Amino acid sequence: MFNNLRKRWRAGVVAIAALGLGLGAVVYTQGASAATWPSATGSVALTAGKSVSGTLDGGLKRYYGSGALGTGDQDEGQDPLFILADGATLKNVIIGSPAADGVHCLGSCTISNVWWENVGEDAATFKGGSSAKYTVTGGGAKGADDKVFQHNGGGTLTISGFTVSDFGKLYRSCGNCKTQYKRAVVVKNVAVTYPGSSLVGINSNYGDTATFSGITITGDSSKKISICVTYKGNNTGAEPTKLATYKGSTGGDGTYCKFTTSNITYK
Repeated sequence: MFNNLRKRWRAGVVAIAALGLGLGAVVYTQGASAATWPSATGSVALTAGKSVSGTLDGGLKRYYGSGALGTGDQDEGQDPLFILADGATLKNVIIGSPAADGVHCLGSCTISNVWWENVGEDAATFKGGSSAKYTVTGGGAKGADDKVFQHNGGGTLTISGFTVSDFGKLYRSCGNCKTQYKRAVVVKNVAVTYPGSSLVGINSNYGDTATFSGITITGDSSKKISICVTYKGNNTGAEPTKLATYKGSTGGDGTYCKFTTSNITYK
């Protein structure tokens, strides 16, 4: 029942956005960027993943899945709407619903001012090698039953000036990929609105690190959202084992989950 209510609420949000009505300006302070959800300037249906090399500036058009990309479910293994080559940039895009598997980065990439109105399987998946650098700047995501950002490859992901609400996890380092890496994520100046489960999940046994600063959380008076969760990952496909959970009220461990209570602000 709860899931059905969430889906109806999300559908209403998407419908409002489709009519060109603003979703309202939500202003965050204490280090997190102010964010206003944009209205689309037009709509583009994608029936297959769109490959991007160089820069694609979407001009804030709404892209959504159709045909084979139009199921709108949470099944693993869906195709993405956008496939970014190594060094590519995707900017000024609204990803509507159905969102399929969002964006795939095959190497280093930049995602700038991209907004997911209702996350499908994942908003973006990062697949580069051990030296890859991925950057998510600005934009936002909501309606993620599970993960927003999935890190399957190696390298470092930096998320800054981002807005997230109604989500499971903001970021997850793959817990059971066949090929595993030591991964790093930097989360700074991010505005979070409850409900949500955790900001970051990492595999401490592979040496993953997560560094936080300027995090503002709204609507979580009981401080239920976990900031950083460590797991024992594997390469066998088995479910990873949860090891430790760090909340905004406790701070991190200073080794894998790097933050203090002063890095987290509640409103």
